[in-house]
Amino acid sequence: MTDQRLILTVTQLNNEVNQLLKQSLPPLWVEGEISNLVRASSGHYYFTLKDASAQLRCALFKGRPLAFKPENGQQVLAFGHTGLYEPRGDYQFVVNQLEIAGIGALQIQFEALKRRLNEEGLFATEHKKPLPLIPKTIGVITSPTGAAIRDILNVLRRRCPHIPVLIYPVLVQGHLAAEQIIKAIAQANHTKHCEVLILARGGGSIEDLWPFNEESVARALYKSAIPIVTGIGHEIDFTIADFVADRRAPTPSAAAELVGPEIEAWRSTINQWSTRLQRSWRRLLQTKTQQLQQLTTRLGQQNPEHQLQQKTQRLDELEQRLQASIVRLLAQKRAETKQLTTRLNTQTPTKRILQSQQHISQLQQHLTRSMEYHLTQNQTRLQSLAAQLQALSPLNTLGRGYAIVQNANQEIVRSTQQVQIGETLTLQLQEGIINSVVTRK
Repeated sequence: MTDQRLILTVTQLNNEVNQLLKQSLPPLWVEGEISNLVRASSGHYYFTLKDASAQLRCALFKGRPLAFKPENGQQVLAFGHTGLYEPRGDYQFVVNQLEIAGIGALQIQFEALKRRLNEEGLFATEHKKPLPLIPKTIGVITSPTGAAIRDILNVLRRRCPHIPVLIYPVLVQGHLAAEQIIKAIAQANHTKHCEVLILARGGGSIEDLWPFNEESVARALYKSAIPIVTGIGHEIDFTIADFVADRRAPTPSAAAELVGPEIEAWRSTINQWSTRLQRSWRRLLQTKTQQLQQLTTRLGQQNPEHQLQQKTQRLDELEQRLQASIVRLLAQKRAETKQLTTRLNTQTPTKRILQSQQHISQLQQHLTRSMEYHLTQNQTRLQSLAAQLQALSPLNTLGRGYAIVQNANQEIVRSTQQVQIGETLTLQLQEGIINSVVTRK
């Protein structure tokens, strides 16, 4: 009789059990407390997850991303699949992802993202855009029904009521909030109606503020060409958006104060600048007046007769230069004429003679026009200089009834303080000189 029994080896059985476990249970999350934690030299983690009444062997292989360092006693969430460690026949849970359970998980996720974005340079100071001194329009990205928008509008209405405010209504809590915030930032950059943006919401728990910790929101803030000021939560609340924004305010009201200029303060500053400008102009006017007085005094101290002599000498020099220039030009033209005459005499053909005669005639005409031109130019210049000399002549002034008064030392008298009663003075008129005696002053 043939034996019909199915006989498996231990290895085959463990392999079948392992396959059944993987096929019957899809990847899932398990929550428990870490105990019996061992980190092998290979870099793999082995530990047990337990709750009040059961425990589960777990393996976390090297290469899986970790946002924290596993430790005994931590309450964690483990994502993975069930299986069998066939060499020992042990049932185990293979972990692919490990997170801290509850609030601790969000905090670790926050720190990991903060560290990574900081390493990428999203928080760098050199990427921060300056805020406009006096924006033409202010944009506010927040919930249209929350307390934050009321606080912001109250502050802006008090500080700068003339500046328009454009509100971009978004959710500031929940899984749809991040997407709406990103769209609002993109819309503001596309339309370019605002010169600065405020991203704000009131206080809340870490879960409530989580949309402002999303990586997608952080990158939208970083890419914005419009400077953004965050006013999220209370003073102790910090989000990833605060680190990426161009300026961070502790509250929505403080964000409005950063963005909205205080008109009364600006008016006071402008008045101060106006006063300083007026003082500067007065000082400048006084300085220029003093300089003018000094120059007038220096001009009055110059002897008019000496100036007339200098202008006359200059006129003589120009006349001599003009005559010399005319002589040189005539000599040059005569030499050219002589050369042409010589060349003409050496050429016998009648046609060449006629051409040369015509050329000579043209040269003579050109010489005549050139001399006339130069004479006209120099005569015009001479007349101009003569007119200038005549304008500077003190005789013109004397011709209008004025006189030059000199004392016995031939010093020009400009003030009554320079003369004494009984002193003889000389008065030079346009025609003649008068000697007079001072009888009173």
